[in-house]
Amino acid sequence: MKKRNPLKHMIVLIAILAANIPLVVGQSVELENTNKATPIFKDGEAQIVEAFNTPDKWLRHDLWVETEFDSDRDGKVDRVHVAVTRPYQTETEGLKLPIVYVSSPYFAGTAAGGKEVMWDVKHELGATPPKHVHPEVIRTGKRPIISNSHIKTWVPRGYIVVHSSSPGTGLSQGSPTVGGKNESLAPKAVIDWLCGRVKGYTTPDGQEVVKAFWSTGKVGMTGTSYNGTLPLAAATTGVDGLEAIIPIAPNTSYYHYYRSNGLVRSPGGYLGEDIDVLYNVIHSGDESKRAANNARVRDTEMANNMDRITGDYNDFWAGRDYLNQMEPMKAALLMSHGFNDWNVMPEHSYRIYKAAKEKGLPTQIFYHQNGHGGPPPMTMMNRWFTHYLHGVENDVENDARVWIVREKDKMDEPTAYKEYPNPDAYPVDLYLTPGSPERGSLNLEPSSNQGTESLIDNYSFSGNALAQAEITEHRLIYVSPTLTKDVHISGTASIKIKLASSKPAANLSVWLVSLPWNEGRRVRITDNIITRGWADPQNHKSIRKSKALKPGQFYELEFDLQPDDQVIAKGQQIGLLIFSSDREFTLWPEPGTELTIDLDATSLALPVVGGSEAFKDATK
Repeated sequence: MKKRNPLKHMIVLIAILAANIPLVVGQSVELENTNKATPIFKDGEAQIVEAFNTPDKWLRHDLWVETEFDSDRDGKVDRVHVAVTRPYQTETEGLKLPIVYVSSPYFAGTAAGGKEVMWDVKHELGATPPKHVHPEVIRTGKRPIISNSHIKTWVPRGYIVVHSSSPGTGLSQGSPTVGGKNESLAPKAVIDWLCGRVKGYTTPDGQEVVKAFWSTGKVGMTGTSYNGTLPLAAATTGVDGLEAIIPIAPNTSYYHYYRSNGLVRSPGGYLGEDIDVLYNVIHSGDESKRAANNARVRDTEMANNMDRITGDYNDFWAGRDYLNQMEPMKAALLMSHGFNDWNVMPEHSYRIYKAAKEKGLPTQIFYHQNGHGGPPPMTMMNRWFTHYLHGVENDVENDARVWIVREKDKMDEPTAYKEYPNPDAYPVDLYLTPGSPERGSLNLEPSSNQGTESLIDNYSFSGNALAQAEITEHRLIYVSPTLTKDVHISGTASIKIKLASSKPAANLSVWLVSLPWNEGRRVRITDNIITRGWADPQNHKSIRKSKALKPGQFYELEFDLQPDDQVIAKGQQIGLLIFSSDREFTLWPEPGTELTIDLDATSLALPVVGGSEAFKDATK
């Protein structure tokens, strides 16, 4: 056996510890003679280190980071409230660690209120909405509050966890803007501070400086919903040091959140919510600045530009779409979203994933079959941060690009795919034959001279009820033959439709459903609803400009439904449900508008794995 050289090993060990180089299980350096803690990695993942897993010894402190903006217009640049949680070894042993950073407008509590804070959706399309009086905001939660989220997950694994409150929320100065530039620049400032480029202070207004001497300058961000939006917002600034982000169900465009193809459409579960309502919900900051902030942001900028009359896209909405701001982005991106998230819909993640991939950024996406929220499995996140923040070569960049939880599988058991949409999926064109007021059919071959069919708008019937009705004049529905084999849908379905309205404006709602409709306590949303979409026929040429419809005149429009990846089980039928006002999502005009569909000029493009041959084989 070769004789060891103790002096040589000691010199190597001292050099490693002095440089804060993490140790990987299996490497040859011996640690018997040191008590210093360091991150440990196994199978490409950061492991829980008992020396870090000491919550009673964690160092926790608050500070305020100086930004480059003055969003409350008080003549001073805003400071952002930040909280740090770190292992005590960063103080006693000179240990430097990377950062997992979470930012939110919700940490200090949100405004109380129910339906009274929402817009009234019961009015005619194109009409000025009933006057909306913003109620007095009553903030819930006690100040100061940041968060304990992610601390128990990441600190024991050799990370420092940092939280911050968004501008105008909690103890952060400034004003909320709901997607304005300051919401991108605020987390950028925190990252700049973590990298030693800007100043942090012990108090909101004082001059005693705090330095992040314990930071390696490598930062990763994550969060869900609005908290998932902000990592993307920060990444679009191109800030150095932000190495990787894991947005979970992020809102990537406020237009796509509150509108759809020119239509005023609420996010699922929040009928009547709009961008000014969300502003009220999160505005938990300095009460003395609130009136001025409200007047400038909510009652002027938002009121003058959000446009609940036409629902058109404009520069106000374009400035709150992160897809338009991605050019500087360089952070690695791991996206997560639910295909049945009808609040922040799955298009939000897909559009950013697609753009990041086209930019050549490291990208992965995790999709599941549930609703809002749902992070990737811990092992995926761990490998992502281990590689991009600790610099461990674990080959994560060569992992499968796409992971999808199949319908009956557990969240932590996704199936790997080469890409999304599935590379073997091809659009299958399906054509309509009449059957109103009962059911028509969906067919692979078009027929001519199918004529027209009509429906009468009535918001009092839900989409669920319309899908299940045997006979009704309030919808049209066209169903495939009963499937003799499973059909795997992957990608974005789209509809071409030619229609006429009896009035100058009308809602248009389209659902794909799986029939027969299943009911009961254990029913999953995937048992019934495949995907959905909404559009304003007045925007048939452009979402930037509405044009009143001439009653009785036919117009052609084409639009996408929400992205999906779902296996429709044999024994089911795929149904195309067409109706007007969607009780859960759209405005509620007076019932009675008639929509007439030209069947020969209407078709559905359905992305099916295996294409037309697979669909034909499953519908023999």
